[in-house]
Amino acid sequence: MSRTYEIMYLLDNNAVRAGWNEAKAAATGLVVKHGGKVLSARRWDERKLAYPIKQRRRGTYLLAYCELGPDGIATLRRELDLTENVLRYLILSAEAVPAQELELTLAESQAGFVVPPPPPEDVPDVAEREAQREEEGEMEEIPVGELAEEEA
Repeated sequence: MSRTYEIMYLLDNNAVRAGWNEAKAAATGLVVKHGGKVLSARRWDERKLAYPIKQRRRGTYLLAYCELGPDGIATLRRELDLTENVLRYLILSAEAVPAQELELTLAESQAGFVVPPPPPEDVPDVAEREAQREEEGEMEEIPVGELAEEEA
């Protein structure tokens, strides 16, 4: 007995830059590999991440709905954990695929649809780099004597 699941993938933008359709097929192909059927899959959004994941500052979200048996979920999770191009994922049980998702998936699969390319990785500004170095304990140490001279 298969159930319907909603899967939100966070994909590595390097894979997305190489080709959206290939990145999408690689992620959704895992569902098929584990005995499932993809009902709907579309690009949800591309965003800056709140914190770096695998040294990435941006990621592209892929929203998919699929049918999968209960045995397939455990093996799918295991494989998603090992897949380099999938930074994170969330699998939820769903009652059905929303009609709007089916429409958006159909629109994305049309021949004239162009997926916007992700922007280049964010280059951290000076303040962000200093904060990052401070967190990592890489701040330059200033001898106490020099600090006193600066304050005077």
